[in-house]
Amino acid sequence: MVIVTKPKASAEEITAIETRIINEGLQPHKIVGEALVIIGVIGTPSEDFREQMAVFPGVERVVRIGKPYTMAGRGDSRSDTTIEIKGTSIGGGDGVTIMAGPCTIENRDQLMSTADTVKLHGATILRGGAWKPRTSPYSFQGMKEEGLKLLQEAGLRTGLPTITEVMEPDLVEKVAQYTDILQIGARNSQNFALLREAGASGIPVMVKRGPGATVEEWIMSAEYVMAEGNPNVMLCERGIKTFEPSTRNSLDINGIAMAKRLSHLPVICDPSHATGKWYLVEPATLAGIAAGADGVIIEVHPTPDHALCDGPQSLTFGNFENLAKKISDIATAVGRPVKDLADTKPPISQ
Repeated sequence: MVIVTKPKASAEEITAIETRIINEGLQPHKIVGEALVIIGVIGTPSEDFREQMAVFPGVERVVRIGKPYTMAGRGDSRSDTTIEIKGTSIGGGDGVTIMAGPCTIENRDQLMSTADTVKLHGATILRGGAWKPRTSPYSFQGMKEEGLKLLQEAGLRTGLPTITEVMEPDLVEKVAQYTDILQIGARNSQNFALLREAGASGIPVMVKRGPGATVEEWIMSAEYVMAEGNPNVMLCERGIKTFEPSTRNSLDINGIAMAKRLSHLPVICDPSHATGKWYLVEPATLAGIAAGADGVIIEVHPTPDHALCDGPQSLTFGNFENLAKKISDIATAVGRPVKDLADTKPPISQ
């Protein structure tokens, strides 16, 4: 951090600035110019301290050097993080992970048939929503704990690790009993109490980008999780709000590439929520992989036209099979072939 003083700052004001820096446990380094004084701050100042110094008497402006996310940031020597979960891995820069399944768990048959299908065609992680945040309070809200039990059953049946959304801090412990990855939804990306509780759970966490969040704010959300001692965090780009009305959101391809540059954490692309239209899922998926995404999370349903949630953006089994082949082709073309399960357990018969 660098503090630039006002051109007419008095000697007393400059001394007070240096004293304040020292009292914070940091070290000032003063450079005296013809018109003003620049004071470098050696150490790691907190965000609160930076904001306090910005309004300190005699201070013209405060310039941040480096990034505010110390754990989630790439730094000079951090290699890509790899998260290992039950025979599969996410991140590390050496392959693409496919996560797939229904947006919402509706019943046992729907989930089991989808789980079997997505595994058959290359998915190594099963997604499924038990609690569903909906814009309308009258829309289907999910099967809740019964859905969690079905998701756990499907994971055991197929040998696939599972991921599901947790919506409230008080639910983290319960949800963590049934799933392998906690998903923080876009609406909760700055629910700091939830982020902390998810981090304290100790299991991997995927943080979706908020619809109006900058890349830095998105990474800072991951920092909240990591600050609780949990290094197994991944970022998920799911589209941001723009002026374009023809799609549900706008998939930020720039954001995927920028997140990979700024952070060592795995970055997942969610083309289903980004586009809101099943026929745009394929091009968005392939673009995300080409941009550097470590994985994709795709909504699949046996009968999307009868889905209780997000049917228009869900792929049929046949469409998912076709997309999985193209994912493999693109991933191989960019030198990151699709990752396989190390332990390919056969499905448990119904």
